[in-house]
This record gives sequence, structure tokens and C-alpha cells, in this order.
Amino acid sequence: MEPVAGLRARKKEQTRQAIATAAFELFALRGFDRVTVAEIARRADVSEATVFNHFRTKEELIYRPLEEYEAALVAAVRDRPPGQPVVDAFAAFLVRQQGLLANDDPNDEQRLATVSRIITESPALLARERQVYEDHVTLLAGVLANESSARPDDIRPWIVANALIGVQRALVDRVRTSVLAGRRGPALARQARIQAEQALAVLGQGLADYPAS
Repeated sequence: MEPVAGLRARKKEQTRQAIATAAFELFALRGFDRVTVAEIARRADVSEATVFNHFRTKEELIYRPLEEYEAALVAAVRDRPPGQPVVDAFAAFLVRQQGLLANDDPNDEQRLATVSRIITESPALLARERQVYEDHVTLLAGVLANESSARPDDIRPWIVANALIGVQRALVDRVRTSVLAGRRGPALARQARIQAEQALAVLGQGLADYPAS
């Protein structure tokens, strides 16, 4: 017999997935800004309170994966091996294939195209995306400032954090534009990796020894 705690966790995940699926279907049909949380709850057969128990905001229904990815990027820098340059740790994580872009499954490609369309058509989502990036620039800057024992008036941690997150942000924008133009598949993934490597190589020329050990 499945333990009670395990059963509860599985049911919780099933409910979360049902809400996410219902939301995505509605957003794809009518756009993010035209869908209410009440409608999502009805489609998922849960209460509005249950939706907010699993997702803090309506925007999180789209952006939870991005927030988790950005947090993992920060962690990759924070937890890198001693002596490894910041830009190398960041690059190793960034160029790894992940998410829908990593697959050539037609269903994943279609989902990526749909998500790209939903986001670009919604001012609310674009604003939230900017906030996600800004929040993680702040987190990364804090990691770098702590590691380098930077003074409060030292702007270098903030500049480096902006540069690194800026690379990832630019890649997302470029991939989204390409997807909406009809490009798909492994060729797009390869191009994204090449662009990431080129951009980080430029930064690495100036950041290879930052922060000084």
C-alpha cells in the first residue's frame, strides 16, 4: 500500500498539473489577458483558492519554469567548484540543452510556439518576465558581492550579474523570435548554443578572473 504522505504528494502534483493544463489550454485559445483565474478553476474542476495554493499568481502559470531556471542559473554560479571562473560556471549551465528546445518532438515544438505566442501577445506577461530577470540579477549580484567581499558601493557585482543574465535573456528573445517566424527543431537549438558560446566568450575575455580568489 502506498504511504499516506506519498499518496498526498501524488494527488497534489496531479492537481497542480490539471490546473496548469487547464490554464494553458485557455491561454492558447483566448490569450493570457482574457482568461480569469475563475475560468481556469472551473476548467480544472477546483476552487479559485486551490489555484492560488499551487500558483501564487496567474503569471506563475506561465513563468514558473523560467523562475526555476533562473534560480538554477544563480545556484550554478554560487555552487561552482573552487577556482572556476564565474563565466565558465554560467556557460556550462546555459549551453546545456534543456526544456522544450532540447527536443525535436512535434508536440514539444508546437507547445514552444504556442507559449511564445501567448507571451508576446500579453503586456502583463512581458512585464512579469522583465521582473523575473531583474529579481535574479539582484540575487546573482548578491552572490558575487558576498563571494568577493565587495563594499556596498562596489557596482561590479551588479554589472557582472546584469551581463550574465543579459546573455540568457537575449537568447530567450532570439529563440522566441525565431520560433514565431516558423523555425523549429535541432537546428534552432544548435544555433542557440552557438550564440550562447559566442556571447559568453566575449564576456569571458574580461570576466575570466572575476571575482579574484
